[in-house]
Amino acid sequence: MSAIEALPRLLAGSAAVLCIALAGAEGVPQAADAVAARFPEPATVYDTPGLQPGRDRFTGNEELRQALHELAARPQGPRLLAAGRSADGTAIEALHFSRGPGRPTVLLVGQQHGDEPAGAEALLAVARLLATPAWAVLLDRIDVVVLPRANPDGAALGLRWGRHGVDINRDHLRLSSPEARAIALLVRTYRPLVVADLHEYPVGGSYRERFNALPRHDLLLQYATAANLPAELSAAAEVGFRQPLLRALAREGLSADWFHAPVDTPGERRLAMGGPQPDTLRNVQGLGHAVSFLLESRGLGLGRTHLQRRVHGHVVAVQSLLHSAAEQAAALQALRLRLDTQVAGQACRGDMVVLAVPTPTRRDMLMLDPVTGADKWVPVLWDNALELEPVIQRARPCGYWLAAEAGAAVHLLQELDVSVQRLDQAILLQAETWRETSRASMARPDARGGVDDGLGLRLVRVVADAAPLPVPAGGWWVPLDQPLAHLVVAALEPDTPGSWFAQRVLPTLASAARVMVVPDLASRAPAFEASAEAVAPVSPAASSAPAASAAPAAKATATPSASAASAGQAGAEALSPPRR
Repeated sequence: MSAIEALPRLLAGSAAVLCIALAGAEGVPQAADAVAARFPEPATVYDTPGLQPGRDRFTGNEELRQALHELAARPQGPRLLAAGRSADGTAIEALHFSRGPGRPTVLLVGQQHGDEPAGAEALLAVARLLATPAWAVLLDRIDVVVLPRANPDGAALGLRWGRHGVDINRDHLRLSSPEARAIALLVRTYRPLVVADLHEYPVGGSYRERFNALPRHDLLLQYATAANLPAELSAAAEVGFRQPLLRALAREGLSADWFHAPVDTPGERRLAMGGPQPDTLRNVQGLGHAVSFLLESRGLGLGRTHLQRRVHGHVVAVQSLLHSAAEQAAALQALRLRLDTQVAGQACRGDMVVLAVPTPTRRDMLMLDPVTGADKWVPVLWDNALELEPVIQRARPCGYWLAAEAGAAVHLLQELDVSVQRLDQAILLQAETWRETSRASMARPDARGGVDDGLGLRLVRVVADAAPLPVPAGGWWVPLDQPLAHLVVAALEPDTPGSWFAQRVLPTLASAARVMVVPDLASRAPAFEASAEAVAPVSPAASSAPAASAAPAAKATATPSASAASAGQAGAEALSPPRR
């Protein structure tokens, strides 16, 4: 199976969410009173600007800015961070809660999709709660960076995308949008070990049409499920984070399940988990060895209906993740170091997965009868992203060569915090170059042409031909003996939908090559070095957890490194630009 043939399965869940999201509120039939009764208001009442009684709109960008600045102005308050600006020029600001260096960081991101407001309301509530004694005790063991609204333009317009038409949550490998680059800067600066990405999922449209039922769960969630992820990372996410999270939600009378969305296949009742493509924040941060969660409340298309409950579900989930991170702070740091070291040591060895797809299976899904509101079990076809089927596998190279003309790719690698080295002299490489055997062009179904700059994907089948490759001075060496090795693979192997060749970052197939023997560079040093000390796993029970596995022996990671600059802008601390 090629990438062209695998594309429908690979992007099924994303396309399904898009189709429902495009329907908007008009695509959601009025729920029966019996259904609404299943979602009572929580005992806790949140008082963000957008949640005030009688309010008919959500917290605006200026209201959010004022709230963040007020928190930062308090004595011993958090630092206000200027992460970037949106396409329209609106400041993208975050808060950094810290009691000193050395603690692992949790990154909380809300409203990448502008028409999903509950995440921003919830994270503003979380920021206020972190200033209270009951929550501030967590800061003895962890730092927290809170970015309530990553897409201010989309929020102002009530649109999923940013002003530029890019789906920001599908842009974390390509980094074509200023909003995705702002998040990448926060990641490089603070190296989070835990990431939570808050969204809302659609509740009407094809659910009722296909299943004669409505979604039941307050929250859908999923950790990273990309190819080449370490099984130990998935186990840590399952045992150390997801299981406590489910218990915390249940204590509040909130229900949860794996993230899923209907798939538009005629005559089938099919649901797909979030896919393995390495372009979402969840998967890119998983490839950076962060415990990375997608959290989606039941709300897209509901307007303000059940808004307090939707916000409450997010707050409870975030509180659980923070508690889990604080309880396992040292173990998480050890896990990152251990996996970074393992991946850096795999260069030139074994096989890696270039492309994988979810495994089709079946399950019974608990939904709601749309008339009576009663529980209803529905048998469905289920695309399981916890078990991935490899589609393309290759020998793991020692690294990649990039031609001088690939400067855009080099810049993006640096923004992702990948180590690269300029080749100042001509050199002969033992390499594999790609030879195209077939090609197809198509628009990516979950981005309305935005992520690929409106030009469509260049999907190719290739053969790797081994031969000595003389290269002139001026190109670049991208070694794989570094923790972000498999993020590099996702970007530079050309025959996947998310690759930088498919996305037109690389001009031609000849702009890059697989290097099979480490070149003899006089100035070369290992891209990554780490202590050989033994470190303990996050959880002794981790081996029993489900894991997304589609890698023979391949694991993945990230190694962000940047520091905050002291220069401020409008009261916010400006973060440093990417390395050059």
